[in-house]
Amino acid sequence: MTSIDDRARVDLVVPVKPLAKAKSRLRGAADGGIGEPRAHARLAMALLRDTVDAVRAARAVRHLLVVSSDPVVAAELGVFGIDVAPDGPVPGLNPAYERGAAILRERDPAAAVGALQADLPALRPEELDDAIAAALALFAGGARRAFVPDTEGTGTTFLLAAPLEPLAPRFGEGSAREHQASGALRLAGEWPGLRRDVDTAADLREATTLGLGEHTACALALIPGC
Repeated sequence: MTSIDDRARVDLVVPVKPLAKAKSRLRGAADGGIGEPRAHARLAMALLRDTVDAVRAARAVRHLLVVSSDPVVAAELGVFGIDVAPDGPVPGLNPAYERGAAILRERDPAAAVGALQADLPALRPEELDDAIAAALALFAGGARRAFVPDTEGTGTTFLLAAPLEPLAPRFGEGSAREHQASGALRLAGEWPGLRRDVDTAADLREATTLGLGEHTACALALIPGC
């Protein structure tokens, strides 16, 4: 595992759609295919909560900023002291990342800023720490941006920009290719939980084999008494 200096910290942005619209391809996964809106929203929130818990436990993360205009997201995360900023005037995932990065850079212009997907229920803090350390090692050698591809190798789950470097997110279809073409370096670690984002029922089954966080496991009724 790559080591990280205690002084080396990064700030991360996690964007979240309104829960009613998030993860449409997972509708029905939490209630046996029924697709009841409250059950679906609970699952979407659980994916986020497990991602956020892992981020907050990661030693290499200094600040976490969630970008969402959903009042439920703001209320639930606010209870735990997590910063939530509303979406800006331009809709979409990449504008949300750019808005969050701009807010974080206003606080500290020299911060290393990263973009993380909100649907990583099997993420482990040590995976994120290791990926950040690997990126910072590349930055020390002159690289300016680095990313982690998803399990399939076509998407992106994590993007990090060096201090003073624009985040320049290219999330969306084929984002791994787009990030690489824009000059970001692909990080080569295994990090199964960091790479397994969840868009479909098949993705969720794979994340389950890796070990879900407690919120997602509870939303799926895998933990008795939830």
